[in-house]
Amino acid sequence: MSGDALDRLAAMMRERLLAGDLDGAGAPAVDRIAEHVEREAALLDPDTRAELARRVAERSFGLGPLQPLLEDPTVDEIMVAGPGRVWVERAGRIEPAGVRFGSEAELRDVIERILAPLGRRVDDASPLVDARMADGSRVNAVIPPLAVDGPALTIRRFRRHGMSAQDLVDAGTLTAPLLDFLASVVRARCNVLVCGGTGSGKTTTLNALSEFIGAEERVVTIEDAAELRLRQPHVVRLEARPPGLDGRGEVTIRRLVRNALRMRPDRIVVGEVRGGEALDMLTALSCGHDGSLSTVHAGSAAEALRRIETLALMADVGLPHAAVREQVADAVHLVVCQARRPDGTRVVTGVSEVVRVAAGAAVRDLYALRDGRPTWRAPLGDRLASRLAAAAA
Repeated sequence: MSGDALDRLAAMMRERLLAGDLDGAGAPAVDRIAEHVEREAALLDPDTRAELARRVAERSFGLGPLQPLLEDPTVDEIMVAGPGRVWVERAGRIEPAGVRFGSEAELRDVIERILAPLGRRVDDASPLVDARMADGSRVNAVIPPLAVDGPALTIRRFRRHGMSAQDLVDAGTLTAPLLDFLASVVRARCNVLVCGGTGSGKTTTLNALSEFIGAEERVVTIEDAAELRLRQPHVVRLEARPPGLDGRGEVTIRRLVRNALRMRPDRIVVGEVRGGEALDMLTALSCGHDGSLSTVHAGSAAEALRRIETLALMADVGLPHAAVREQVADAVHLVVCQARRPDGTRVVTGVSEVVRVAAGAAVRDLYALRDGRPTWRAPLGDRLASRLAAAAA
């Protein structure tokens, strides 16, 4: 029997279980499932009956077809686009998962089972939700009418220990000389911005660079959904909070950045800048909180600076654009650009220093991949060169 046929049969048996049509109401649910499969599917071979019983149990108590995917350590991301289309990412490549949901109702039921322990919900009044699962994995769900072809569910798996800096070198994301340079930059307390597109590995690289923060330093991390795992002994982790079911209780990234300034941090690490908190972060970096790290969605170093300017203007404090540009030029020392290649590998494509020009801030490449070969230039700006020289002394 094919996998799809087993899925359909398992879905049918689960519906009968929920309707209370199975015999042996006093027996444990797993035993009732096994007895029903033995009775109704006696023509199937023992291995197939055992697999059918497992799928019925998964749909009844676990997360249905997603359960084996969540237990598979090679799966980095799970993407569901309606009941019949499930995809996974393994080693940077997206491929069909080989599983499916029996119906849209079954998929909605799994989404509700994921969200219920998190105190979140998705319904007609709030048809999309973003949350963090108990194991740290990030989950996003969108249901009709916003999702036209049925509920869409995305689960980004959480790596409990993350990837170390050496792991990134082994994976080809960084070269060993580039890692040595970035390590010296972090030790010199330069402010570093990691940019790239969705899924390019920005947060992974940020976490790896944090290895070079001194063990004696107090670090405050601020994230929309807590993913960073710093290894220093003195780390305070802050996570934003969305509105509750009553629409109240929201705590934004911007509010956490402001609060972090009162917590006597040596360094502030913002998982991703995506709103008006950019202005507060620039203010902090310009006022003595050197050595801070953050990420931003952008395709190049120059675009990253423009995006930071735009996000800072979203703070609605009435600052002139020129003043924001001046703050960017003062606050950011280095921009690290990362990309995801068509084969799924992630690679740092460039490192640029931020230099001051008449218009405010500009970037100058220090490291770049040209035709697959790394090219280097020495820092030109006094800010970065002097910091690196002082740290090396």
